[in-house]
Amino acid sequence: MTLRVLVADDNPVVRAGLTALLGGRPDIAVVAEATNGRTAITETERLRPDVVLLDVRMPELDGLAALPGLVRLAPVMMLTYTGESAVVREALRLGAGGYLVHGEFTAEELVTAVRDVRAGRAHFTPTAANALLGVVRGATAHGLPLPSIANSLRFGIPSSQAQRNVAQFGLSVREAEVMDLIASGMSNRQIADTCFISEKTVKNHINRIFAKLHSRTRSEAIAAWLGTRTAT
Repeated sequence: MTLRVLVADDNPVVRAGLTALLGGRPDIAVVAEATNGRTAITETERLRPDVVLLDVRMPELDGLAALPGLVRLAPVMMLTYTGESAVVREALRLGAGGYLVHGEFTAEELVTAVRDVRAGRAHFTPTAANALLGVVRGATAHGLPLPSIANSLRFGIPSSQAQRNVAQFGLSVREAEVMDLIASGMSNRQIADTCFISEKTVKNHINRIFAKLHSRTRSEAIAAWLGTRTAT
């Protein structure tokens, strides 16, 4: 089944490059291009693509202004040169399913990210991940639970679902926090830094999580955690 993508960016060189790169994959087709947020919404309403790649800085209606209207129609991944923490956080708060900053990913990583965002798995390049780390660390410092922060930024799962998962799979509170961060796309090192624990401790948590979720890989664990696969 072909994955249909809409590319929204006011730079014609960027649009052409993305269209050529993605269109060269047998399972991906760029079905439309947009030069501003207003056109992106119109074309998304008309074509209903599987994923929208959205720039931040665009004329008439920028990416952040268009985002609330777009996320009601299709999964949206920010793809932009803009890496300011405040912009990253606002984009995720508004419902973006991932945030990639140009120059921080390879062609293969972009293709993987597009496929994953369609499947509900978040992707972040280092600049965006660091912005998330700042939010999570701030939450930890103020005693707020990480699942609530994940939910507020739309990169995790609803807290009610998290509570059901904890009961279903028998995870501890810390294991649930680690699993939420795994689902957000963080590496072991990023999880360790966020939770103020060693990377070895993170690995120990992950081993226990995988056993409880009957999973052998991160992708299998995420599928069980997000409800797309039932743990056996």
